[in-house]
Amino acid sequence: MSDLGSIKITDMAVNLGGVRVLHDVNLSASRGDLLALLGPNGAGKTTILRSMLGLVKPAKGSVEVAGSAPGKGWRHIGYVPQRHEFAWDFPISVADVVMSGRTRHIGWLRRPGKDDHIAVRDALRIADMADLADRTVGELSGGQRQRVLIARALATRPSVLLLDEPFTGVDMPTQEMLTELFCRLAADGTTLVMTTHDLAQAMATADRVCLINRTVVADSTPEELRDPTMWMKAFGVTANSPLLTMVGAAEPVHTPV
Repeated sequence: MSDLGSIKITDMAVNLGGVRVLHDVNLSASRGDLLALLGPNGAGKTTILRSMLGLVKPAKGSVEVAGSAPGKGWRHIGYVPQRHEFAWDFPISVADVVMSGRTRHIGWLRRPGKDDHIAVRDALRIADMADLADRTVGELSGGQRQRVLIARALATRPSVLLLDEPFTGVDMPTQEMLTELFCRLAADGTTLVMTTHDLAQAMATADRVCLINRTVVADSTPEELRDPTMWMKAFGVTANSPLLTMVGAAEPVHTPV
């Protein structure tokens, strides 16, 4: 039986609008991994997530998530999009948004059953949003909105959780809360893959870091990913960039004796 928490991308290439945006992507994860995809804007991080969801078809290579080809293992995958992609002015409650994560499980013409309500209750509790279940989403802060989207994804009871920029636009307490939540989910066996521009947070949170710039430039643990040339290649920065200091990859300055 395939591992429902597994991810395997082999020799993947993706074309968008006739342009090759990703090439030779090889990436894997196992149950309980917490993997961060880091790279500059336009590097292809979100496209990799979309390929795992079956929303982007590779021009070459293969993708397998939760033991199945993209689109077939959807019951085992939770997805948290970037927050700006959601219509927050729509008059809907927190609980209803989270229940919408169960739609494909329920079916379009059926009413939620007992198990669906239990899944929503559990997801709200895990995301620390149970007290705001009846609140209209338009009344929420940025951090609360992010937690609603995470709860919606958790309502599917996923083996694999994909998160696109989960730390963007949230304050430090929310970042810390999300970091603790992600680490707890990974410890409980959920496989997490996230994109983020918060490099320091990713280095402090992830088990593994993949540097992406149209391909996988490097894939290692944060502790081992200290070679500045890898970061320079991925982000197109020079040896004196503050980015290298931020991620602990700056070469030490030797003072002549």
